[in-house]
Amino acid sequence: MEPKAPTLDQIAVFLAIVETGSFSAAARKLGRATSVVSYAIANLEAQLGVSLFARAGTARPILTDAGRAILADSRGLAIALDGLLAKARGLTSGLEAEVRLVVDVMWPARKLVKALDEFRKKFPTVPPHLQVEAAGAVTRNVLERAAVFGIGGPLESTNDLLTCGPAGAVKMLAVAAPDHPLAQVKGPVSAAAARDHIQLVLIDRLHLPEGRDFGVVAVKSWRLADLGAKHALLLAGMGWGSMPKPVVNDDLKRGRLVELDIETQDELSYAFHTIYRSDAPPGPAASWLMERLAMSA
Repeated sequence: MEPKAPTLDQIAVFLAIVETGSFSAAARKLGRATSVVSYAIANLEAQLGVSLFARAGTARPILTDAGRAILADSRGLAIALDGLLAKARGLTSGLEAEVRLVVDVMWPARKLVKALDEFRKKFPTVPPHLQVEAAGAVTRNVLERAAVFGIGGPLESTNDLLTCGPAGAVKMLAVAAPDHPLAQVKGPVSAAAARDHIQLVLIDRLHLPEGRDFGVVAVKSWRLADLGAKHALLLAGMGWGSMPKPVVNDDLKRGRLVELDIETQDELSYAFHTIYRSDAPPGPAASWLMERLAMSA
């Protein structure tokens, strides 16, 4: 028998059982009788032609292999439906009261200012609420709904809850103050030499106490949660590190910093992505700003 398409209600019941761990708990969550939940799942299994739960001999319903295979698609359908409803609500309710966004600290300030200036002129009644974070903090703010969208850096992993898109990249340069020992090296700096000097590394605030480092080469590293502080320490000759090219362009021209040619490092770029929750897409004003930022990359 050919499988028949399930209803969205059947999918919701299936996901509620998986989430709560039992038919009775799912019934309480959905505000229905347990018998109604059981009937919905029996019909779903009959329509699909597979058993979703192993019930015999178990205190709690356990997903079968077929149930696990269908779970991911069921969640995808539920997320897509939530996104459709959220988008419809945005279209019918008009402009947002405000736009909460979070931007990676590596994002070029000049592009951010220009986009916000254009946003102010186009949406004068919608104030932006801007946060600037490092590394994984951008994604966390979006997942936790502290921001409706983000412009984040390289993605550590994929997440079904997030919709992501490309937003350009910025070139990264290894730099140090002119009087730093590595700046005195003629030609390429060996990996061994780079490892012997303090490297200044930027991480997000929540990972600071955990000691999570990204892109570390040196044996000794100072972990910093602020790009401005890292910039100041580089200028003071306290260490070497990678910085976005737009941030240090003027320093290089004026001789306050020197670009280092580290042997082990190819030309590095820091890729950006737009990020928002799939079940809560940006409204009209936020969508415009997100697209404008992505286009400016």
